[in-house]
Amino acid sequence: MRPSAVQPVSLRAAADSLAAAGLPGVEPARAADGEADIMLTGLTINSREVRAGDLYVALPGARHHGARFAASAAEAGAAAVLTDEEGARQLTELPVPVYVTSDPRRLVGPLAGVVFGSSPQGGSGLTLFGVTGTNGKTTTTYFINSLLSALGKRTGLIGTIEILAGGEPIASTLTTPESPQVHGLLALMREKGLDAAAMEVSSHAISYRRVDGVVFDVAGFTNLTQDHLDLHGSMEEYFAAKAALFSPERAQRAVICVDDEWGERMAAAAPVPVWTLATRDGGAEARWRVTDVVRDGLGHRFVLRGPDGAVLRAGTGLPGTFNVSNAALAAVMVLASGVEIEQLQNALDRSDPFTVEVPGRMQLVGEAPAAIVDFAHNPDALARTLESVRRESQGTGGSAPTGSGSGETPPRVIIVFGATGQRDQSKRPLMGDIAARLADVVIVTDDDPHDEDEAAIRADVLAGARAARERGALACEILEVAPRAAAIDRAVALARPQDTVLVAGRGHEVFQEVKGVNLALDDRVELRQALTRYGFPVLSGDGVES
Repeated sequence: MRPSAVQPVSLRAAADSLAAAGLPGVEPARAADGEADIMLTGLTINSREVRAGDLYVALPGARHHGARFAASAAEAGAAAVLTDEEGARQLTELPVPVYVTSDPRRLVGPLAGVVFGSSPQGGSGLTLFGVTGTNGKTTTTYFINSLLSALGKRTGLIGTIEILAGGEPIASTLTTPESPQVHGLLALMREKGLDAAAMEVSSHAISYRRVDGVVFDVAGFTNLTQDHLDLHGSMEEYFAAKAALFSPERAQRAVICVDDEWGERMAAAAPVPVWTLATRDGGAEARWRVTDVVRDGLGHRFVLRGPDGAVLRAGTGLPGTFNVSNAALAAVMVLASGVEIEQLQNALDRSDPFTVEVPGRMQLVGEAPAAIVDFAHNPDALARTLESVRRESQGTGGSAPTGSGSGETPPRVIIVFGATGQRDQSKRPLMGDIAARLADVVIVTDDDPHDEDEAAIRADVLAGARAARERGALACEILEVAPRAAAIDRAVALARPQDTVLVAGRGHEVFQEVKGVNLALDDRVELRQALTRYGFPVLSGDGVES
């Protein structure tokens, strides 16, 4: 995640430039440390990633202070260590210079930007797009990447599923990597001569300063719904974390969906230039608005109408009207970057950039029954996904849908899902309630329980589902099946060719964390194997993976 060559940078000059910008100062921890300047060719906060010439930043952690690993960092070739007062007290005999600052975490991103040269003065032609929001970040960044490629641009991608530097895939374990990795990646992309890059920006990334020192040319906002309250505590704090992206320190301009109150508030509060976007009927006034949405196969065609009579016609082959919203946001963000609307329309007419497959996002594994894997793991995403997979001949709410009059048994929606352990517990019964109201067969199983008791998590989800069934006199069937592979098998065993099987919550993930152990588990693989086991056709791997 670094460029192959870095021009050495003086630690003193870098620190002085940041101090002049109002950031905390850097001083030698011992008098002798200040005698000679230190030249740096890299920066990391992980002692296991140290290379010769790096600045190792020793941060306080939840379990251990990073100073504990400074000796191994020095052995690996670190040129110097930067830490806080507590860390400096632990480093009295380190063989490399030690520097101290009041808030080292705040300096990591800006220093990494200077050391790696990821944001050179005057720019370098790499246009940066950042997308935040609760749902839709991944798909929107894929859409941006695909649209830019259709425009003839060489593109990069940083996100949940993968990191791409041109054609090079790099494994991704965080929605947004740590800030030294982000700056190293951006420098690598510039070194490779890429034209643009799209990045998912989670609330965790903003709160934990993983995008400090990065200024996006265009930042986009999808939506805000209940999630991550275990970190933020309340929706207001969650909103504030997202809103921090739309500041002059992090973005030059913004495109914000104003489909609900949170979006309207975000647009009103942003101190950067904002283009508003409305993707649903009614609601707030907006600079750009989605109209004329019509079904087209599994997906939809739609029209974007903008100022002065501007019109853009587009479509997406991915199911769900929420993917119309994602595609519209991607299109307007690219327009906001300076691409002319005629050029964009030509790219849309020549290719189909919004039908790019996104691993684990409405990913079709089989067609009879329709077998879909999706990442929906919070109440709003689960509701939207269930509504999008229900066929027109199906009823809703597990309430004995009517058929076409041919005497055939009507199609059903069968959902397999669970809830993540050690996360926001309040959303568990809400998700159970939604599943009972919008599916015909509800199979509650395990997601990633982490260190929490699996049965207790399932009980919370089941309570919400059973309460909804009783309250609404619903006809849905509710089952508890674990482990997850067995639940997927059960769903397919119950399915008929006209049904839809939705496996929700984990999407592209290939490991399930149970009591600190990562167990190999890929919902797509399990679903394919179950379909084959019961004699149903499976789509070829080439048509499923991206």
